[in-house]
Amino acid sequence: MSTIRAVTIQVGRDLLNADLAVPPQARGVIIFAHGSGSGRLSPRNRAVAAALNDAGYATLLADLLTGDEEAIDTYTRQHRFDIELLAERLVGISDWAAHDPATRHLSIGYFGASTGAAAALVAAARRQGIVQAVVSRGGRPDLADGALRAVIAPTLLIVGSRDPDVRRLNEAALAMLPPTAALEIVPGATHLFEEPGTLDVVTRLAREWFDQHLHASPLTIG
Repeated sequence: MSTIRAVTIQVGRDLLNADLAVPPQARGVIIFAHGSGSGRLSPRNRAVAAALNDAGYATLLADLLTGDEEAIDTYTRQHRFDIELLAERLVGISDWAAHDPATRHLSIGYFGASTGAAAALVAAARRQGIVQAVVSRGGRPDLADGALRAVIAPTLLIVGSRDPDVRRLNEAALAMLPPTAALEIVPGATHLFEEPGTLDVVTRLAREWFDQHLHASPLTIG
């Protein structure tokens, strides 16, 4: 059973709140990238994280925005679409995980949602030496723009069948990703995967992807 530990991660001059859970004999750490006004307390991402913990993965759920930025974003929505800012924060969080005593021995994967998925893909392109796999749930990979062609980590895009606009954006992004990328459509699911059983499907797909693509030991920072 994993114990959740609150940590503070410094990225540049900013301090970000995060929750770290490391089960016994963890076989990798999954860093969650939230977006569109969501943070580390997202109930859907916490449910996925708990299931990954049960499957033997450590999880790191970090706020990509500071408290002040979140307060501004609530009214302006300006930060949740600032992919460059979100990706920069995620890169810093990844570097922290690659050096922290609790996680430095673990391989790293990303689980991104909404605009956080775009940030995850940009960060994966910039940290090719340490990020081994990416999963996107209802994400906006199109917002990663030119970074898509630089991603080498195997990437799984998961979209609901009742989320047609985001599905089209994911299909277009898939064509720009390397052959190791894949797209899974969850039947009956809308954008937030609130329908009974749909989030369970997302969790299973994510676990299987990480099982397949995360190596036993971490790569090096390049």
